[in-house]
Amino acid sequence: MVSIVSIKARQIFDSRGNPTVEVDLVTELGEYRAAVPSGASTGEFEALEMRDGGKDYMGKGVLNAVKNVNEIIAPALIGKDVTKQAEIDRFMVEKLDGTQNEWGWCKKKLGANAILGVSLALCRAGAAAKKQPLWQHIADLAGNPTPCLPVPSFNIINGGSHAGNKLAMQEFMILPVGAKNFTEAMKIGSEVYHNLKKVIKGRYGLDATAVGDEGGFAPNIQSNGEAIDLIEEAIKAAGYTNQVRLGMDVAASEFYTGAEDARYNLDFKNENAAESEKIPADKLLEVYEGFIAKCADSSKIVSIEDPFDQDDWESWVKITSKVGKDVQIVGDDLTVTNPTRVKKAIEQKACNALLLKVNQIGSITESIEAVTMAKKAGWGIMASHRSGETEDTFIADLAVGLSAGQIKTGAPCRSERLAKYNQLLRIEEELGNKARYAGEDFRDVEKLGKYSTF
Repeated sequence: MVSIVSIKARQIFDSRGNPTVEVDLVTELGEYRAAVPSGASTGEFEALEMRDGGKDYMGKGVLNAVKNVNEIIAPALIGKDVTKQAEIDRFMVEKLDGTQNEWGWCKKKLGANAILGVSLALCRAGAAAKKQPLWQHIADLAGNPTPCLPVPSFNIINGGSHAGNKLAMQEFMILPVGAKNFTEAMKIGSEVYHNLKKVIKGRYGLDATAVGDEGGFAPNIQSNGEAIDLIEEAIKAAGYTNQVRLGMDVAASEFYTGAEDARYNLDFKNENAAESEKIPADKLLEVYEGFIAKCADSSKIVSIEDPFDQDDWESWVKITSKVGKDVQIVGDDLTVTNPTRVKKAIEQKACNALLLKVNQIGSITESIEAVTMAKKAGWGIMASHRSGETEDTFIADLAVGLSAGQIKTGAPCRSERLAKYNQLLRIEEELGNKARYAGEDFRDVEKLGKYSTF
């Protein structure tokens, strides 16, 4: 048995210069480190991310979460077997924390950022104890016999809460589904990205090529349709029209006017937005259908994330029944990687794909549970970073180990984003001729492979 010798947490900084939690877990085999990401557009139902409040760091310090690791979690875990991931995760979540709400364990006492840091470091230590790569250890934890490299979903135009432009919709993405392997997918992503820079510079000038939090360009355009036009021009210039598909993360909860008014404000960053910019859900659905039709003969739209507010279940059900056969409707704020919310979404047929963010739920075990439930229902899975990232590459191994089929971790720009993509290149190299790339099957559970727990 390889047991935990010590655990130490500290406050470090994420890619936005905000504090976050880092954890070092030590066994007799060595030291295993993990850092916790954080989001800008966060779902109301995410597990509690503990922040200190007060004046320091604009209230975003995490010293209380660090203290909870060092003074409560660490002493309770010394001597435990690092290969017992589920047992230790449940012990932290249910016994050491124990707080619950209607959606399950909410981590209100210790903070999801405290528990997750330990859960991630533990997973790395468990892999080392089993003398396995991290992705293989994760595959074993999930009962996944067929690990697979994901299609990268590059966020190349940023809007919404991730950028200082007028765009309401948060991310416009490209998916190189026609690549032969992950290495070629990176080449396609990089070349389209640099062609897009040329297109934007030519049309709006050099200052329009500044990038947002996730490395995508943030030109000051207001029309979401214009963002799609720019990307299509870049794809064509790069010569990849037949190999690339489009995706969007609308993050509609960010511009929903509330249940009483029940409209979506497409100019929400402007305090004096015209009433004509505030549209009801059925009109927004028409906007999406217009985008899908517009791209039908070029680089098709295959993925729309968070098209409506996290409580607007009726609109989610409508869009999934209307376009869900050809377009995956991805639940992020709706499902928040929470098994209870995923179950409700499956029952209501509210979406057909899960965005997997480990810090939304706060432990590896609960993340695997949510993914397993979603895959059993035939959903696609997209592993995801957060806008506030670190150099930690855990989600790259997670995407492979769970055969997620897709990963989004920003544009091919900014080191905290490339760290994940570069790790995937290493994994593909390590797998050699056994490497599988999801490609066109990125949302096909049957072809990606079922878990032994199905």
